[in-house]
Amino acid sequence: MSAVAAKLSIATPVVTMLPGVSADWENHASVEDLAQIAEAADRLGYHHLTCSEHIALPKAEKRRRGTRYWDPLATLGYLAARTRRIRLATHVLVLGYHHPLEIAKRYGTLDTVSGGRLILGMGVGSLEEEFHLIGAPFADRGARADDALRALRSALSVPEPAYHGEFYSFDGMVVDPCAVQSHVPIWVGGRTLRSLRRSVTLADGWAPFNVSLRQAREWLSRFEIRPGFEVVLTPAAPLDPIGEPQLTRDVLAETAAHGATTICATFIHSCLTHYLENLQALAEVAAS
Repeated sequence: MSAVAAKLSIATPVVTMLPGVSADWENHASVEDLAQIAEAADRLGYHHLTCSEHIALPKAEKRRRGTRYWDPLATLGYLAARTRRIRLATHVLVLGYHHPLEIAKRYGTLDTVSGGRLILGMGVGSLEEEFHLIGAPFADRGARADDALRALRSALSVPEPAYHGEFYSFDGMVVDPCAVQSHVPIWVGGRTLRSLRRSVTLADGWAPFNVSLRQAREWLSRFEIRPGFEVVLTPAAPLDPIGEPQLTRDVLAETAAHGATTICATFIHSCLTHYLENLQALAEVAAS
């Protein structure tokens, strides 16, 4: 994939069903279908695959957010056993739903069983009903998220973590296993300028959603982006590398030109076989 400046990743199908994006066949796809997709992306050199988090969504959100969200820990744990190189990204976990040490333990275990392939994509969250459902504070979730990110950075990869912040404080505790990576990448998702500011200040990357390329580039221009900081952008429309290879090549170049270090791909696809063919075609387009 050396011909494209940015790495390629996939917004994993099946595990999340988004209105206007997901295909009908995904409704009846099996876990083996999902594993075939992960194995193909792994074999073809894609950088990471994703799985997002919602516990329970209000029916009123069905048309906007869909309703299917596989649990990321169970899903990525299974896919870790079916792959070897591709990284496993939560995109995103909602910080307010978990204590930082809960994340450190559960996802540190995932990092262990996957051989150090975890990427923690984190978000502040916006569904007030879901916060209320589990008794999580909503009004001050931004400040709590900032404190949680600091606590996570102190706790990940550390068997005896210590942290004392505004909302979270711990020491004298043991987390075993913890992550095997010495520095687990933490990315922040979101759709606001504040999410980018939080990313630049407290994390290792920014993985926005529903942010146009033009807006992303304008926001990025307001910050001094340090070397190694990841910017994960998704093209505005699904890609068609089989039917429109040159257009796909142009879209990849445009996305990278707007600041993407990794491009998260979605496809026009009609069945599992078609999706797998798209994975192959995109890898070939990116390398040419």
